[in-house]
Amino acid sequence: MIRLSTNEIRQYWLDYFGEFEHANVASSSLVPHDDPTLLFTNAGMNQFKDLFLGLEKRDYRRAATAQKCMRVSGKHNDLENVGPSPRHHTFFEMLGNFSFGDYFKKEAIGFAWDLLVNQWGLPIERLWFTVYKDDDEAERLWIAQGADPSRVLRFGKKDNWWAMGDTGPCGPCSEIHYYWGDLDLQVPDGVNKDDEYLEIWNLVFMQYDSKADGTLTPLPAPSVDTGAGLERIASILQGKDNNYDTDAFTPIMARIQALAGHSDAQRHEHLVRYRAIADHARAVTFMIGDGVQPGNEGRQYVLRMILRRAARFGKIIGFDGPFLAQVADVVINEMGRHYTDLGQRRAYILQTITEEEERFHRTLTNGLRIMDDLMEKMRAEQRTVISGPEAFFLWDTFGFPIDLTRDVAQDNGFTVDEVGFGAAMEEAKERSRSNAVERIGPDLVVYADVLQQLKDSGMVERDGVRYRIYDNLAELETQVAAIFIDGAPVSQASAGDAVEIVLPETIFYVETGGQVSDTGDIYYWPEDLDEPVWTVEVSEMRKPVPGLIVHVGKVTSGTVTVGDPVEAAIDAERRWDIMRNHTATHVLHAALRERLGDHVHQAGSLVAPERLRFDFTHGQPLSDGDIAEIERRANEIILDNYPVNTRWTSYKQAISEGVTALFTEKYGDEVRVVSFGEEDGVSAELCGGTHVDSTAEIGGFRVLNEGSVAAGVRRIEVATGRGAQQLVTARLATLDEVAGILHTKPDGAVSAVQRLLEQNNALEKELAQLRQKAAREEAQQLLDKAVNIDGFAVLAVKVNANDGDGLRQMTDWFRDRLGSSVVAVGAIIDEKPMIVATVTDDLVKRGLHAGNLVRDAAKLMGGGGGGRPNMAQAGGKESGKLDDALASVTAWVRGNLK
Repeated sequence: MIRLSTNEIRQYWLDYFGEFEHANVASSSLVPHDDPTLLFTNAGMNQFKDLFLGLEKRDYRRAATAQKCMRVSGKHNDLENVGPSPRHHTFFEMLGNFSFGDYFKKEAIGFAWDLLVNQWGLPIERLWFTVYKDDDEAERLWIAQGADPSRVLRFGKKDNWWAMGDTGPCGPCSEIHYYWGDLDLQVPDGVNKDDEYLEIWNLVFMQYDSKADGTLTPLPAPSVDTGAGLERIASILQGKDNNYDTDAFTPIMARIQALAGHSDAQRHEHLVRYRAIADHARAVTFMIGDGVQPGNEGRQYVLRMILRRAARFGKIIGFDGPFLAQVADVVINEMGRHYTDLGQRRAYILQTITEEEERFHRTLTNGLRIMDDLMEKMRAEQRTVISGPEAFFLWDTFGFPIDLTRDVAQDNGFTVDEVGFGAAMEEAKERSRSNAVERIGPDLVVYADVLQQLKDSGMVERDGVRYRIYDNLAELETQVAAIFIDGAPVSQASAGDAVEIVLPETIFYVETGGQVSDTGDIYYWPEDLDEPVWTVEVSEMRKPVPGLIVHVGKVTSGTVTVGDPVEAAIDAERRWDIMRNHTATHVLHAALRERLGDHVHQAGSLVAPERLRFDFTHGQPLSDGDIAEIERRANEIILDNYPVNTRWTSYKQAISEGVTALFTEKYGDEVRVVSFGEEDGVSAELCGGTHVDSTAEIGGFRVLNEGSVAAGVRRIEVATGRGAQQLVTARLATLDEVAGILHTKPDGAVSAVQRLLEQNNALEKELAQLRQKAAREEAQQLLDKAVNIDGFAVLAVKVNANDGDGLRQMTDWFRDRLGSSVVAVGAIIDEKPMIVATVTDDLVKRGLHAGNLVRDAAKLMGGGGGGRPNMAQAGGKESGKLDDALASVTAWVRGNLK
C-alpha cells in the first residue's frame, strides 16, 4: 500500500481525475453562496446544486474537487463527538468527483476501484462495498472490477439511498468501507454497525426525479456525485487507526504540547482535549478565513461556540491566556500551500482569534461573578439545581460554557439541569436557523420551464437572457419575451398589475456584490403616437433561476402583451451616482489598507445612489486622524484621475497576480478584474459591478460616519459626487448662518465661538461660586433647626435636591457637622416625595434604627422603604404629606430611644 502525506493525497486525487478530463474546480467558501438552507458548506456537491437541478450550465461535464466542509448543525452535528471520537471533526475536507449528465455507474465504480486498489494499493481483503437493495447493476459492476461477491452487501434507503429533498433528483448510492480490525474477525454484519468498518467513499447515482406522490421518473441525463473523506483516507494510507495521528493533525498537536510545556504523559492525560483543540483550530482558521466573524447568530454563533470551546479546553489543560492564534498559525503553515488565501489573510485570522479569546477570558471573570450571585440566591431559596434556562443564560449572555458551569456548580455543592440546558440551546439554535433559513420558493421550476421554452423558441440565447450591463447603454430596443404575475406566466398585463417582465436582453443591473439594482422604465411607443401605448415602471431586478432575469415593476398605463416591441431605459442619473459610489468603494478599500494595514478586508458593502456603506475587518475604532487621512488619500486618488480598467481572466490567474477577492463572493472560472493605478499598486479587485471610466469622475469624497457593526468589523459611510457636493453645500450654509449669528465672517467663526465658550465658562464658574455660597448659608440656617434630645441632635428638614444621590450627600454633610445625631432630609424628586435618614453608630446602640424611621415616616406619604440601621431611604406617593412625615421624626426618636 502506497504511503502519502495528506497534502499529497489531495493533489493525487485532483491529478488522477484530471487525467480523465475532470475540471479541477476550486473549493467553494464555507459560507454557501445563494443557498439560505445551509449554515455552512457540508458536502462537495453544494456548489454544484444548480447544475444537478438543471438550473445552471458550465463549460465542463466532469469535475473534481477538494472541498472545505463544516458539520456543526442540523443532522450533521458532530460537535460533541469531536475529541472522544477518533474520526469525527467539525471541519474536514471532502474529495469528490462529479459527472453532470456524462458518465454514470460503470465509470464511477471503475474510477473508485482503480484509484483505491490499483493506484493506492488498498488490500481487497479489507474492502467492503454496499449497494442499494434493488441496485443489481452496481453489484454486477463491483464484482466485474474484482470484488468478492460476498463482500458486496445490499442495504435499504436508510443507508444506501440519497435525495436532495422531498422532491427532485435522487437515487441509490454505493459506499466503500475499509476494515481496520483482525482479518479473521470481520463479518458482513459489522458493516454500517461497527466502528472498525470505516466508510471512506460514497458514490451517489442521481438517476431519478422524485415526485410529490412518491413516483420515481428516470432523469434524462443521470449524474454522479461522490464524496471521500480526506482525513479518513490519510489514516489508512499512513497506517493510523485514528485521524489525529495522521500528519493532518500531528503538527498542530505538537504545537499545543510545546505551548503548554507538557510531557508526553501529560499530553496523553489530556488527549481528548488536545484533539478537540486541534480540530477546532482548523475550523476557526477556515471560518474566519472565509469571512465569518464571532457573534451571537447563525454562523457567527457557531464560530464563537467552537472558538470558546477550544479556549475552555485550553484553560483546563493549563493555558492562562490566549494561545489559539499560535496554534492556528500552524494550520495556516500546513494547509496554506493548497488554500493560498489562508496565507494572504494570516494577520487578520490570527488577530480575530486573539481578540475573541481575550473577550472570552473577560467573560469568564464576569460569568464567575454572576454565578456567585446566582448561587447565593439559590442558597437563600434552598435550591440545589441550576435550571436549564439559568445555565443557558450564562452561556448565551456571558459565553459561559456549560462544562464550566457544571464544574463551578459541583465545587459549590450544586448540580446543573443539563437536559434543560440542551433544550434551551436547541430552541435558540432553531431560532437562529429560522432566521437564517428562508424557504426556497417551490415555483422556481415555473421560471426554469419558461426559460427553457424561450431558449427552445430562439427568443432567448442558449446561455439565457443577454446581460449587457457593461455596454454603457442608457436605452435598449428589444421586445417582451415573457410576463409573470404572482409567479405565474401570463400573456398580458394591464394598468395597476404588479409584474415581472422578461426581455431577451437587458441593460438593467441586477443587485449583487452590494450594488443595488437599476430602476427605470420599459415602454412601447410607436413613432406615430404622441404617448406610449403602455409603460412599466421598473423598481427592482431579480434573477429567480440562473440565466433568467426579470424586471420587477408595475404597469402604470396601457396593456402589456408578450411579443410587443419595447424601449428599456434605465434611470441614467441614478446609475451614474451608483457607479461613482461603487468605484469609490474600491478607492476607500485601498485607502483603508494603506492607512490601517493589510489585515483590512471588505466584509460587506452597500452601493446605493445616495451613499456607499463599507464594512471592513479591523479591531479598533478609527481615530479622527485616521478618518482625516483616509479621506485625504481617497480624494488624492480621485484627483490623480487614474483610468478605471477592466479585464477578464481566469480566477486562478487573478489570484496569483495578487488581485483582491472578497470573502463571501462566489466566483466562476472566469472573473472580471477592476483596477486603477495598478502599476502604482493602488487597486485591483474582482468585481462584477458597474464603474466610472476614471477616478476623477467620482467627484468629491466625504466620510459621513464610522462605527462598529460586529466584533472585529467596522463600518464607514461615504458620500461622493452629487451627494458629497450637497453635503459640502449644506455645511457651508450652516457655517454662514452661524457666522451671521456671531456677527463675524465665516473664517472668524471658530475664534468667535471659542471666545463665547471662554466667557460662558467664566460665568458658569462665577455662578457655581455664588451657588456654593448660598448653599452654605442655607445649610447653616437648616443646621440651626436641629433640636437637642438627651445630649444628641435631631434634624428633620426639607431641601432642594435633583436626585437621591444629592439627597444622600446632604444627609452625610449634616451628620458630619452635628456629630452624634439623627438626620432626616426630604425632597420632592420627579414629583415624588423621598426621605433619606442617618443614625450615628452610638445611637444605633440605643435602639434607633434608620430603616425603621423612614419606614414609619413613609407611611404618612402613602409609601414605604427601609435600609440599614445607620442609613436608609424611603419614598411615597403623596408629595403634599412630606412636611408631615418630616415633622413626625422628632416624636419617633423620643418614642424609640432606649
